[in-house]
Amino acid sequence: MPDPARPSTRRLALLLGGLAMFGPFSIDTIFPAFRVIGLQLHADAVAMQQTISVYLIAYAAMSIVHGPLSDAIGRRRVILGGLLVFAAASAGCALSQNLPTLLAFRALQGLSSGVGLIVGRAVIRDVLHGPDAQRLMSRVSMIFGIAPAIAPIIGGWILGWQRWPMIFWFLVVFAVALLIATWAWLPETHAPEARRPMVLRHLLRDYAPIFLNPRFQRLAAASAFTFGALFLYIASAPVFVLEILRLNGRHLDETQFGWFFVPTIGGMVLGAFASGRAAGAFDGDRLVRLGFVTSATAMAFNLVYTFLADMLSLPWAVVPMSLHAFGIALVFPVVTLAILDMYPLQRGGASSLQAFTSLVLNALVAGVLSPLLSSDPRWLAMAAAALVAIGWGFWQWEWRAARRHALRGMPLPTLPDEVL
Repeated sequence: MPDPARPSTRRLALLLGGLAMFGPFSIDTIFPAFRVIGLQLHADAVAMQQTISVYLIAYAAMSIVHGPLSDAIGRRRVILGGLLVFAAASAGCALSQNLPTLLAFRALQGLSSGVGLIVGRAVIRDVLHGPDAQRLMSRVSMIFGIAPAIAPIIGGWILGWQRWPMIFWFLVVFAVALLIATWAWLPETHAPEARRPMVLRHLLRDYAPIFLNPRFQRLAAASAFTFGALFLYIASAPVFVLEILRLNGRHLDETQFGWFFVPTIGGMVLGAFASGRAAGAFDGDRLVRLGFVTSATAMAFNLVYTFLADMLSLPWAVVPMSLHAFGIALVFPVVTLAILDMYPLQRGGASSLQAFTSLVLNALVAGVLSPLLSSDPRWLAMAAAALVAIGWGFWQWEWRAARRHALRGMPLPTLPDEVL
């Protein structure tokens, strides 16, 4: 007999997918409005980039707290509380009359938006195991992958219809809809008897050995820097799309962000599909190398095209990032599983710290690199290539360290043979 307290898998996939989406929505929907927000709030492009940085820094800081907090008081309470805070923060953004106020509420958005993705993963582990959990995780990932592609398109449509605050009111409505759906459909999946109090010194004690482990640092850096190359273009999208890209010789407008985001996210979705199909046919190391070769090819194409072309024209200008996204999707599952396999009893902590590493780097990319480089596509191309090269260097460092351990007969968790 089915458990009446457990929601259906399809409904749970839709709900958790929606919860995971409101994080990317809060970044990408405002990209089309950067120019008009800056004009109204008297903020230049560098200042506007900080709306991404403060969001990501706050997101990173709370990413190591959401999981343990849900372990202590329950998944449902943390998700509902996070949605309430996010809705209030989005309303604050909509009502902001100056940049400091907007930045403060963007930080509050970042503090709350991680509950959907981070706690949602814990919910999956609570209710399902083995292949069922993997299938549900895949469904949620597919729904989640849609968000970065459609968010700027929605933002552009809203901006063509109303003033920029309406984008944040849209986020309020989205958060309230998720709040109602969570209240109606999501039971508490973490039983009171399984909870443990969240003590700061215990949290630090558990996290410190993971974060200070050289192998964790190498693997986390390999994935973070590789994705950082793509995020540099995502963070620079307001300039890259509106001021650099050309379609039939003309600049794009605020409704045409899909020209960049749809192919890029499409490359990542195809890469994820290819990664799943390769499971069992290729070992992890071979798949990572294939991913880095793909990304290196994309970076080489990007450099040559950017330096030789008189103007960056569609569709060729977006091909490199689409190809790079495909490579990322091959690299990420192997590296992530390698990290999780290091800590079978602390997988949540390891996953949170990996996310924290990537988010901190992304905040630096958005707040420092993007404002400095986004106006010149050649500098963007060179910086992206450098980030991929650094990621590849960390992977090579890890691969050589693993070989040295193997030659000495020392135990070392092996890379997973299957990407699942």
